[in-house]
Amino acid sequence: MKTSHAARRSNAHDARVIWGQLPSLTLKALRQLTDKLALSVAAGDLQLLENRWYVTHSGLLHIAQRRHCFGIKTAIEDRLCDPAANRWVFKATVYKSPGSKGFAGYGDADPSNVSLMVHGAEMRIAETRAVNRALRKAYGIGLCSVEELGSFSRNSSPASDHSLSAKHSTSGSNNGQPRLRDQLCLLIRQHNLDPTLVKAYAADFCGTPSLKEANRDLVQSFVSHLAACAKENRDMLICRLNSYAQPAEVKP
Repeated sequence: MKTSHAARRSNAHDARVIWGQLPSLTLKALRQLTDKLALSVAAGDLQLLENRWYVTHSGLLHIAQRRHCFGIKTAIEDRLCDPAANRWVFKATVYKSPGSKGFAGYGDADPSNVSLMVHGAEMRIAETRAVNRALRKAYGIGLCSVEELGSFSRNSSPASDHSLSAKHSTSGSNNGQPRLRDQLCLLIRQHNLDPTLVKAYAADFCGTPSLKEANRDLVQSFVSHLAACAKENRDMLICRLNSYAQPAEVKP
């Protein structure tokens, strides 16, 4: 009971650091997820979008590891794929034990249901989505995974994608929560991080030339990732940030 109570408090604290003050129903749902699935905000197991919790790929893998999953098999569904159009479909099968018949899940990805920022990675996204669905079936997890969500609707155009990204920029607020920029600054101050290196790492993480060009969803994912890294192993995070330092100019 003490361990469960400590995990609840830790998750609630970490969630407030990342996403600010949360509605009571959102915190109640977080407590239930903490007790039932032992998911950790700091470890990046959960993502909050529009006050709804979503499990992440890493969170599902952590559950599978704790429950001694025997294995995961993935395969491309060739007849459903169209490489020329960058459309991929995968089937994943999760085996909970050596004698398990397996729990199957399918995942698809194409340029219409992934973010513009990750175009070109549709094959990997399709496989991840398939694995997530199979894991959720195997372990009875009704919580949708964030990777299964399309960043934009199938009918959205590049112009509307750009408009949406501008609307939810990193300097804006969302549902009354603190601005992402403020959350990032708070993490930098709390863990005494170099702001310039953090921005360089963030741009690389989001796959954009600079942090200001990343959309809100990507920046929110980075903030969650940074908070988890800083809490779990700050020294390793510092080493990673230092790899983004520009070499000093050598004077003749």
